[in-house]
Amino acid sequence: MRLWVGGRCGSYFHCLGYLPDMSSAAEYLPEKLSLKALEEASQGCRGCDLYKDATQTVFGEGPKGARLMLVGEQPGDKEDQEGEPFVGPAGRLLDRALEEAGIDRREAYVTNAVKHFKWKPRGNRRLHQTPRAGEIEACKPWLQAEVQAVRPAAVLAMGATAARSLFGPKVKVTKDRGRPLDSPLAPLAAVTIHPSAILRLREHDEREAEFAGFVADLEAVGSALRNAAR
Repeated sequence: MRLWVGGRCGSYFHCLGYLPDMSSAAEYLPEKLSLKALEEASQGCRGCDLYKDATQTVFGEGPKGARLMLVGEQPGDKEDQEGEPFVGPAGRLLDRALEEAGIDRREAYVTNAVKHFKWKPRGNRRLHQTPRAGEIEACKPWLQAEVQAVRPAAVLAMGATAARSLFGPKVKVTKDRGRPLDSPLAPLAAVTIHPSAILRLREHDEREAEFAGFVADLEAVGSALRNAAR
């Protein structure tokens, strides 16, 4: 099973429309699609212009063969500086939610749909900017290769960008959250909110309610994984 790169060969991703157009990022994929080779190759990716303002590529993290893959939007300011996914405020909230859901983050593979931090300056701060559809498409070969290398039993998209990258534009968090999705990427697939969406809420009670819902989504995936393993 291969990704479609430079016309050399096809894959079920391409046949099913996951690579509708040749992305310029695809040419940076290594011949060997192991996690180590992919991470090393991703550091030189120039598939879109986001690399120009980013400190570095932030690739996924976790064990090969992880049963659960968590996919967010893109690195934030902290992740861009440290080179690791979900180490900033949203990452700390994710860690707390995973712990409450009884999921060990060290056993999950955590990554983002877009591998470079997109931002705009405001004084001394770097403010997050949502990736455009073309930037999501340009980075998609990296995410597809991660899925192929890890072969997770469950994929959970956190937020609209991850949902679009993994499942296409018809899948919406507001519409499809809380129900299983039919996807060739993994036997179990679902969408939920991004933890940063919880952080943006101003009212304490609203944040607590959304956090509880986020934990419930994680618990549902964890329960489904345990049932599938029986």
